[in-house]
Amino acid sequence: MGVNDDNSERPLELFLKIGLDERTAHNTVANNKVTANLTAVIHEAEVTEGCDRLIGNLLYTVATKYPANALVHRPTLLKYVVSSKIKTPAQLEAAFSFFTTIGSENFNLNEFEEACGVGVEVSVEEIERTVTEIFEENKAMILERRYRTNVGELLGGVRKKHPWGDPKIAKQLVDAKMYELLGERTAADDEKPTKKKEKKEKPAKVEDKVAANDAPAQPSEEEINPFSIFPAPEDNIKVHTEVFFSNGSVLRCCNTRELLEKHLKVTGGKVFTRFPPEPNGYLHIGHAKAMFVDFGLAKERDGCCYLRYDDTNPEAEKKEYINHIEEIVEWMGWKPFEITYTSDYFQELYELAVELIRRGHAYVDHQTPEEIKEYREKKMNSPWRDRPIEESLKLFDDMKRGLIEEGKATLRMKQDMQSDNYNMYDLIAYRIKFTPHPHAGDKWCIYPSYDYAHCIVDSLENITHSLCTLEFETRRASYYWLLHALGLYQPYVWEYSRLNVTNTVMSKRKLNLLVTKKYVDGWDDPRLMTLAGLRRRGVTATSINAFVRGIGITRSDCSLIRLDRLEYHIREELNKTVPRAMVVLHPLKVVIINLESVMNLDAKRWPDADTNDASAFYKVPFSNVVYIEHSDFRMKDSKDYYGLAPGKSALLRYAFPIKCTDVILADDNETVLEIHAEYDPSKKTKPKGVLHWVSEPSPGVEPLKVEVRLFDKLFKSENPAELDDWLADLNPESKVVIPAAYAVSPLHDAAVGDRFQFERLGYFAVDEDSTPEKLVFNRTVTLKDSYSKGGK
Repeated sequence: MGVNDDNSERPLELFLKIGLDERTAHNTVANNKVTANLTAVIHEAEVTEGCDRLIGNLLYTVATKYPANALVHRPTLLKYVVSSKIKTPAQLEAAFSFFTTIGSENFNLNEFEEACGVGVEVSVEEIERTVTEIFEENKAMILERRYRTNVGELLGGVRKKHPWGDPKIAKQLVDAKMYELLGERTAADDEKPTKKKEKKEKPAKVEDKVAANDAPAQPSEEEINPFSIFPAPEDNIKVHTEVFFSNGSVLRCCNTRELLEKHLKVTGGKVFTRFPPEPNGYLHIGHAKAMFVDFGLAKERDGCCYLRYDDTNPEAEKKEYINHIEEIVEWMGWKPFEITYTSDYFQELYELAVELIRRGHAYVDHQTPEEIKEYREKKMNSPWRDRPIEESLKLFDDMKRGLIEEGKATLRMKQDMQSDNYNMYDLIAYRIKFTPHPHAGDKWCIYPSYDYAHCIVDSLENITHSLCTLEFETRRASYYWLLHALGLYQPYVWEYSRLNVTNTVMSKRKLNLLVTKKYVDGWDDPRLMTLAGLRRRGVTATSINAFVRGIGITRSDCSLIRLDRLEYHIREELNKTVPRAMVVLHPLKVVIINLESVMNLDAKRWPDADTNDASAFYKVPFSNVVYIEHSDFRMKDSKDYYGLAPGKSALLRYAFPIKCTDVILADDNETVLEIHAEYDPSKKTKPKGVLHWVSEPSPGVEPLKVEVRLFDKLFKSENPAELDDWLADLNPESKVVIPAAYAVSPLHDAAVGDRFQFERLGYFAVDEDSTPEKLVFNRTVTLKDSYSKGGK
C-alpha cells in the first residue's frame, strides 16, 4: 500500500475518504482555515486512506472545535477517537472541556478517561429504569400538563444520570413512556399552545435546543441518509479483506484495475444490489431489514436491486414460497430490477467448478458427513485432498452424469484446513441430490452449496454491494478466496446486525414447527412476526419500513429490539391515517328511561374533523337502548374512577350525559344484567368520564354484531429462543376471540384490509375470515403501550 505525499493528496478527496458527505466536503474546502485544520487532523490520526464515517465526523468536530491552548495534546485525543474509545459527541465535548482546563500542561491519563467516560457502557435497561424513575417523580405534573410537558427537562434528568448514554434511545423511551401514560394526543393538546404563544412556544424551543445538543451536530447525516456509509462503485479497488493462511502467507483480496473497469463498463457505474432469500419459508420482519438495506441502497443511489431466489436446495424449496416472496416484496413497496434464480446460473457454476479443479483449488472427496465433521474438528486433511487433478475432473463429471450414488462423493474447495477460520476448512462446493428442482426441473443431480454459489452469482450479476447479516462475517474470507481463485470481479461486502425482536422467534425452523404443529393458525397468523402475519394483523408496510429505518443499519449486534418500539411506529402511522369508529366488546345494556324517539347524531371520523366537512363525520343512532362496556360500570364508585356507577353521571361520546338511576341484577344478586339511566338533553351536566357506546338502530333491533380478535405477544419471555423448552413459554392469552361485540352501523360496509381506530380500544383491521353475515376484526395494536407493564 503506497503512502501519499501530503502535498499530492487533494483536500476534497481526503475529506470524502473519511466519510464527509459531498456538500460538507465542498463547504470545508471553501474555508481555508478549516481545510488546514482538518487536513492536519487526518494526518495526525493516520487515516489518510480513509476511515469509518462516524470516526470521520468526530475528526471534523476536532478540527473545528478543539481548544487552541492545548494543541500539544491533540494527537492523544485522536488516538482515542480512531480506536473508538471516544465514540460519541458527548464524550468529545467532555474531552474539549478537559483540555481547555489543563491547557498545555501534563495530565493524568486516568483522570482524562474518567472525565470523558472512556469504557463506560450504558445499557438500554439502565436508561429505561432511569426514565421510569423520572416519570414516577414527575407523574402528577405530566398528567396535569399532558403533551405540554417540557420533554427537554425530562431528557435533561436522564442525561444528568447517564451522561454517556445514547441520547436517541433516551428520547425514544421518553416518547414511548409519554404515550403509555397519556395515550393518544388529542386536539386539545395541540390547541392550548396557540392560545398563549408567548409562553408556550418557549419551552418547545428549549426542547429543540436540548435535542440539538443531544444529537451530533455534524454526524446526524447518517440518520438522514443511512446509506451514506457505503462507497461508490468506482471506489471498489481497495483491499476488501486479508486472508491469513496457516503457512504464514496473506492473501489481500481486491479487484485489479482491469476487472473493475470491465465491471463499470457493464453497469455504467451504477449501484447493483440483490435481495437473495432462500424460498424455504415465509419472510419475517428480519427480512424487512434486509429488503430495506438492499432495495433502499439501490433506490437511494438510483441503482438496481435484483430479487434473487437462492434456490440451491431443491428439497426445501416450494413454489408456494417463491410466489409469497415475490408478492410480499411488492407489498413492502420494493420493485426488483429483475427477478433471478441461482439455478439460472447452474451451467456457469458447473463450468467454473471444473475450472476450479483445473487450477488445483478443488477436489472430489468421498468422506461421509460424520468424517468431514471429525476431520474438521481435528484440522486434518481429507485422504483424497491431494488426488490428481485429472482424477477429480473425471469423478466430478461422473457426479454430474448421475454415475455416483447420493452421499458417496462431494466436490470440496481446497482452502486451508489449519486456518483459524473454520469457514476455510475445505468447504463443500457440490453435492449429489437425485431430487427434481422446482425451477430447473430434473436436468441436474448435483447442486452447488451456498458457500460456492453465492459469491460467484454476486460476481456474475455484477453486484456492487453484497450486503448480509453479521453471522456471515466469518464467511468473508471464503467469499473472496473463491473469487480470487477464479479471477472473478469482487463485490464490496458489508455485514450489518440482524433484526431480532422481543417476545417472538425468528428461526425458520422454529416458525415452521409452530405452523406445522398447529400452535398458530398458519404462516400468516397475526401473532407471528412474519410479514404476512403482520399484514393480516393490520400493520402497514410503511410503518415496518419506518421501524427498520429508525433502528439503522449499523454493525452493532448486541441486543434485542423491544416490541413496543415497533408498536410505536405502527401507532404513529395509524393515528394519522385511519378513521375512528365505536365498538363495544363486552356489551352492558343501558335503558334510557326518559328518551322516547331515536336521534341521528354526528360522530367524528377524525379527531380534528372540520365541522364544515360532512365526510369527516358519520351518523350514529341514539335510542333508548344503548350498550356500554361492562368495565365502564361499577356498583361501588371511587375518586379515581370515571365510569358509570349508581347515582353517577358519565358522558356518552358525541351524545349526552347520562346518570345511572337503577341497576337490574341477576338472581345471584351480583351479576349486573342491565342498568337504567336518564339522559341530560341540555348537556348542563359536566361529568369527567367519557364512554364509547353503541345503540340499537331502532326499538328491538340488535346493533351490528362483529367478531373481534385480540392479539398479544406470542411468548411470555422477551427472548424465548434462548430457552431449552421454548414452546412452554407460549402465551396462552396471545389470542382472545370475542364472538359477539357490537359495532356502529357504518362499519357494515368495511372491506377486508380496512383499518380503524376503535375509540378507547385500539387499532383494528378487517380480517380475511370475514363473511357477508359477519365481519371479523383483528386488533393491530392497543392505544397505549401495555408491554412494559406486564412483559418484563
